[in-house]
Amino acid sequence: MSDSGLPAPMVDALQKHCHRLGCFAGRVRYLREIRSTNDKAIELALAGASEGTTVVAGAQTAGRGRRGRSWSSPKDAGLYASVVFRQPALSPLMTLMSGVALAEAIRRKTKVTVTLKWPNDLVVKRNVRRKLGGILAEAGLSPTGRAHVVVGFGINLRAVPRPATAPDEVTSIEGECGDVVPLESLLVEVLVSLVAWRETMIAGRTGAILDRWRTLSPSSTAAMVELAGPSGPRRGTTAGIDADGALLVRIDGATERVVAGELRWV
Repeated sequence: MSDSGLPAPMVDALQKHCHRLGCFAGRVRYLREIRSTNDKAIELALAGASEGTTVVAGAQTAGRGRRGRSWSSPKDAGLYASVVFRQPALSPLMTLMSGVALAEAIRRKTKVTVTLKWPNDLVVKRNVRRKLGGILAEAGLSPTGRAHVVVGFGINLRAVPRPATAPDEVTSIEGECGDVVPLESLLVEVLVSLVAWRETMIAGRTGAILDRWRTLSPSSTAAMVELAGPSGPRRGTTAGIDADGALLVRIDGATERVVAGELRWV
C-alpha cells in the first residue's frame, strides 16, 4: 500500500497514465472494504468533493444496484467504483453515457464482446445473456445547493461464486476469456473512456452518445420484454430508445415509452 491508501500497482498505473485521466487525475481513493462505494462517494460529494473524485473498493458488504437490488461484491473479484460528476449537462443521459464508456473500455482491454442492456447492465450473450456488470447513477444536492451525480459501477473480473446469484445469470471477464485482467489496468481504461465521453456530453453531442449506445445494445430492438402493470404483465417488442434515453416498446400496435418500473427480458 502507498501512503495515499492506493495499492502500489494502482499508484503506478494511475501515475503512468495521469496525462490521460483528465478530472480523475489525483482524485482516486481506495478502501479495502466498504459497505457501498456509492454511499461513500455521495458522502464526499455532499462535503464538497471535486468532480472526478473516485472511490474504489476491494470489496463491498452492501453493494446495491437499480431499484435497491443487492450487488454481490466478493473480495478482489471485481472492479467496484463510484465517481463524482458535477457538470449539470451530464445528468439526463448519465447512465447511458457511462454504459458506453464502460463497454468500450472492456472491449479495448479484453477479448470480451460486452454489450449493453437497457438501462444499466453490461452483458455478454452466448445462447443466453449473462450479466458482467452494472451501473447505478444517483443525483443529489448539497446543503448549499451544489449539484452532483454519482455513478457507481461493478464489473466482475474473476470467476468466483456470487451468493444469491444463479450461475447462469452472471459471468466475469475471467470466465469469458480465461484471462485475469489487473484491476488497476481496467480502472485506468474505464476512467480514460469516461473522460472522452464526458467531453462529448459537455460539448452537447448527445446524438453521438445515443448512436453509440444503440450500436452497443442489440437487445434494444426486436427483443421480447414483459412490462409489469396494474392489470398484470404485458408483452411487447423493443423498438429502440428515444432522444431522452427512454426505451421504446411496441405493444398491441402502439409504441410506449418506458422510463422506469419493472421490465423483464423474455
